[in-house]
Amino acid sequence: MLKYVTLLALPFLLFSCADKNEVNIYSSRHYDTDLELFDKFTEETGIEINLIEGSSDELIERINSEGINSPADVIITVDAGRLWRAKEAGILQPYKSEYLDERVAPELRDDDGYWVGLSQRVRAMIYHKERVNPEDLQGYWELGNEQWADRLCIRSSNNIYNQSLVASLIETHGLEETEEWATNLVANFARSPQGGDTDQVRAVASGLCDVALANHYYLGRLVASSRSADKEVAEQVEIYFPPAEYGGAHVNISGAGIAANSPNRDNALRFLEFLATDEAQKIYSIGNMEFPISDDMELPPVLEMMGEFESDAVNVTSYGRNNPDAIRLMDRVGWR
Repeated sequence: MLKYVTLLALPFLLFSCADKNEVNIYSSRHYDTDLELFDKFTEETGIEINLIEGSSDELIERINSEGINSPADVIITVDAGRLWRAKEAGILQPYKSEYLDERVAPELRDDDGYWVGLSQRVRAMIYHKERVNPEDLQGYWELGNEQWADRLCIRSSNNIYNQSLVASLIETHGLEETEEWATNLVANFARSPQGGDTDQVRAVASGLCDVALANHYYLGRLVASSRSADKEVAEQVEIYFPPAEYGGAHVNISGAGIAANSPNRDNALRFLEFLATDEAQKIYSIGNMEFPISDDMELPPVLEMMGEFESDAVNVTSYGRNNPDAIRLMDRVGWR
């Protein structure tokens, strides 16, 4: 049975570290999909899961505070930039798994094997069906062109998804050119950055702007929603993935690594390998509409409807490495 607790106000040594038939998971993902995955893992292996949830920063701080006595076995989070922070904080250890190396493309895992991507999240363009000709859309870079003046909606620079997009562009275009692009992009904002990804989609549907950047699954949730208001929003917009000729689509991940002082390391590795199986990947894609790490898997109808995407093939480790530069750049150009 899954033992589930929230992070706040808990004693550090909450779980036994000696039980070899368990794995202690610290996760910043908060989806019912994940609970289904955990139950499947226990059902198939007999290994019990103890779960602590919190934000990425809370989890990193907690594990650092627990030190060598930390019961953490696996750290799960979203965005490669956050996984990079965990590695830099010294709370991860490298894994060794031929299975994971075969299942997960090199650009979706840490160069040194400290963490591995487990699902793909594409930063897409959401555009209004009637106000935008899709033939006018190109790549992220072209959103800085004058034709998009006062037509763009986007989240704030505090958002890790946007930071990772900018970090990716720094990797491919360099700091100076990316800053010039970001300056032009900010000049094209239809409103001050605000809200989450779903809010950007709603803003496009309502006519506040014509194009927004949002992770693909936020639109997927609106399409699949049982609420008529959500469906009305989804009917007003379409999704666009930049093709390879315009640099390709920015792909981020959710992922995980083994904690540096894991008391149940073998179980931790077994759990990571389970999350990369076809069975687990199907749950990721159906339950949360994330793209699987394997390109040859059958997709649920909503993802199938979105169509295929061509990745920009930028190694996701660069998102963390370039994150400090990205944050400073966004501040300099007035991206609030």
